[in-house]
Amino acid sequence: MSAPNNTYDPVRVAALAPAEVDRMTREAVEAIAAAGTLDELRAASLAHLGRHAPLTLAGAEIGALPPQARAEAGRRIGAAKQRVAQAQAARQAELEAERDARVLVDEVADVTLPWDRQPAGARHPVMTLADRLADVFIGMGYEIAEGPEVEAEWFNFDALNFPPDHPARETQDSFFVAGPHGRRSGMVLRTHTSPVQIRAMLSRPLPLYVVSPGRCFRSDTLDATHSPVFHQMEALAVDEGLTMADLRGAISAFVEALFGPGLRTRLRPDFFPFTEPSADVSMECHVCRGASALPGGAPCRVCKSQGWVEIAGCGMVNPRVLRACGIDPGRYSGFAFGLGIERSLMIRSGLADIRDTIEGDVRFSRAFGVEE
Repeated sequence: MSAPNNTYDPVRVAALAPAEVDRMTREAVEAIAAAGTLDELRAASLAHLGRHAPLTLAGAEIGALPPQARAEAGRRIGAAKQRVAQAQAARQAELEAERDARVLVDEVADVTLPWDRQPAGARHPVMTLADRLADVFIGMGYEIAEGPEVEAEWFNFDALNFPPDHPARETQDSFFVAGPHGRRSGMVLRTHTSPVQIRAMLSRPLPLYVVSPGRCFRSDTLDATHSPVFHQMEALAVDEGLTMADLRGAISAFVEALFGPGLRTRLRPDFFPFTEPSADVSMECHVCRGASALPGGAPCRVCKSQGWVEIAGCGMVNPRVLRACGIDPGRYSGFAFGLGIERSLMIRSGLADIRDTIEGDVRFSRAFGVEE
């Protein structure tokens, strides 16, 4: 067995000489101190602390030293790397502090500037009125009920006593959802919110008092008084012993809450498939109080000098509708009435063109402000 090699070539391990280690350490510290940005610091750190840095390569030469010299060389390289790492950490802290200080200056926000430099928006008056109408009904003891806008024909027509040949079931009046191969799918964009009442009667216990606001769709040409998309609100009450007198009282309370006290209401016979008997509801003009219809009265553009404004349709729930929902018409009766929210807004605010409510012009909404 050969004897251990206790000699080494000083040229091969010249990088471990104290003077050389001091030189590499000094160059690394100076490069780190000269870094003016965090990116430059990262580049200097990689060059002097990375896998190919001079101090790292010098440490790899420790194995070439005899055993008695390795410990001292290891301590010398370790101390040098620690000094460079401390310099790097200190410089990074300085550069990050400078960056944060610049951000505070460059991105400062002057909180003394006026807060209303941008004009405030406004909620759409249709939505504001819908919430106010809902609050009126809630104050009368009703609950809010909602349903899908894409509705099955059974809910939209059949359960509401629309016969198969009713004009509303034709494509010129309603939007039907196409099925495979262009066939009718049995789904329709709801033409009124009455399907919500059917769903309520099928799912809620009796007695039942609900109001259903929502968006509806009909195949109408857009003009000053018609829109293919509009909002509607309907009220439904089903209980024992309800009569037209209860319906008249609910309508009077609703009109008084929305338009003010003292306005008379009247019911005139009408026809709806889902109510029997049915009527349309008119109220005394809230602007002229009927004076425009009297001899010598000043013209009124709200009621067109007729003294009355038609606002809703109403009636007692048809017994066929109750049976379709599994309700015994011999024990229970009900009443319902509904109104268009856009039309109510036009009546209440004196608007002449329904297109103003759907064109999305913020100037129209802002004119109504924010209603409490």
